Amino acid sequence: MKGRLLPVLFAAPFLAVGFWAGGSIGLTLYQASKVQAWTQVDATLHSAGFTTHSGDDTDTYEAYAEYSYSYAGQSYLNDRVAISNGADNIGDYQQETGRRLSGAWSRGEKVTVFVNPLQPDEAILDPSIRWGLLGFKAIFLLVFGGVGAGMIFWAFKAPPEKSNADPVFPDSPWRLNDDWQSATIASSARRSMWFAWGFAALWNLISAPLPFVLYSEVVEKDNTIALVGLLFPLVGIGLLWWAISRTLEWRRFGSVPLQLDPFPGSLGGHVGGTIDVELPYDPQVQFRITLTSIHSYLSGSGEDRRRSESAKWQDTQVAHVTSGSKGTRLSFRFDVPADLAESDADQSTDAYNLWRLNLKAELPGVDIDRDYEIPVYAAARKSSGLSEFSIRAAKSAQADMDTQLVQKLFSLERGLAGKTMRFPMGRNLGSGIGGSLFGGIFAAIGGFLWVSAGHVLMSVVFGLVGTVILLGSLYFIFNSLEITQSGDSLRTVRRILGIPVKRQEMRRRDFERFRKDSSMTTQSGGKHVVHYTLYAVGADGQELVVGEGFRGASQVEAAAQFIARELGLTGTEKRPDSSEEFVSYNVLTAD
Repeated sequence: MKGRLLPVLFAAPFLAVGFWAGGSIGLTLYQASKVQAWTQVDATLHSAGFTTHSGDDTDTYEAYAEYSYSYAGQSYLNDRVAISNGADNIGDYQQETGRRLSGAWSRGEKVTVFVNPLQPDEAILDPSIRWGLLGFKAIFLLVFGGVGAGMIFWAFKAPPEKSNADPVFPDSPWRLNDDWQSATIASSARRSMWFAWGFAALWNLISAPLPFVLYSEVVEKDNTIALVGLLFPLVGIGLLWWAISRTLEWRRFGSVPLQLDPFPGSLGGHVGGTIDVELPYDPQVQFRITLTSIHSYLSGSGEDRRRSESAKWQDTQVAHVTSGSKGTRLSFRFDVPADLAESDADQSTDAYNLWRLNLKAELPGVDIDRDYEIPVYAAARKSSGLSEFSIRAAKSAQADMDTQLVQKLFSLERGLAGKTMRFPMGRNLGSGIGGSLFGGIFAAIGGFLWVSAGHVLMSVVFGLVGTVILLGSLYFIFNSLEITQSGDSLRTVRRILGIPVKRQEMRRRDFERFRKDSSMTTQSGGKHVVHYTLYAVGADGQELVVGEGFRGASQVEAAAQFIARELGLTGTEKRPDSSEEFVSYNVLTAD
């Protein structure tokens, strides 16, 4: 209890603000429902308008009025204008109401007031609900109240702090993680589903009042820049679709646990296992398994701190499919380099390493998409229960697929003088167009802010970010790479829009080995996609790019073997213990 006192005390002010906002919203809605049944009578205004309250960095406004009316033969004097009392600057309600009442007073017009028949001295001029103001209070309810309640919940739910008496497992550190006590690993699907609904609900509750506020800003105040706020409800719709899709996936497939073999997965050894899926056996369906080594870390400072992930290594293979007890059994096995980081059992620190396995398949109806966080350690273990026939069949199918995918990335021309490989312009068209649209929108918003609204700082930020993304995406689309082998020479030419911008050359006799580099990581469907670049390394350390855009370690290895063969090189030594320098080659003499 002692360890929980501090987070509870820290959460209390947040929770108090949430309770205040919730109580204010509830009281407003209750009073509005009561006022609808009150009696409407004519009243005479004695004064009306609005006052301005100037603060340190903003002004607030408050409409006021004094009026008299008669009810059941008695005269009454009142000054209540709206359900919510006090000054604010949410929209222009206070100014507009004050001007309207002031105009009626100056013209000597009667106004309608709502009188409580049970207590006639209680009256109100405007019983309408200000949804914009309620939306603003809802932000405090959800954000402050949610943060406070969440901190208290986790304070009591989280296990107590470790003491010196806690068990230590020097020979099996993965056992410090409660999810890694056996070879059966649960997926994160259920947790992901509930997170999706929670995040979507929070986002949409916060952004729901925005259309009402934006209407008055755009239509009544002609503040067109406020239209940018519509992005928030649009994102909310996308989040709802995400939550629905995660729910449909969970309902169709259930838990789908992974059975690791070996346990744990081993650096310099194997990461393999089986997964049983409740689907009728169909050998034509391709189930793709992707294994990724990830570094998770906190970036930024203060309130801007956020968790980011960086993929360090990745490989993909097609699982071998057989008939299983639940319908379909998937078998897979990866050969993992020894020089990568182990999993961290404790994932409560600012930075830690993790290994994530993803299962994905396109199916009629709802697709399957599961993530598993698995233990991978330098335990020098190999699988023992997997069928070697199944593994060989899966690797053969993957090798054929990798070779086909590699050859689609470039064209190969054979001539009397040698061979030329061309990675053409437009090969990254899909990703480039998406990035160009995103960058173009940001740059356009920056220009709009500069021309129409005069917001210099915001226009510069949007403009610079958009321009950088746009230029990078255009390079992604319009660059090409040409590799030529002629006699004893290897030459590469990088072009942009067909214009040469970089040339390199190496003698084949100086070629020593290939090196792969995970030069870029993108996101596709919320998953990491590691793009590898292949370099030819000379004896003097010179490096030439001879291929790029390969996805996964097995695909870049297939590319190295294909390129080496086509450029007159032959492999002599394979190094599975390294994630970078993985194949050595000798140069053959020209035919």
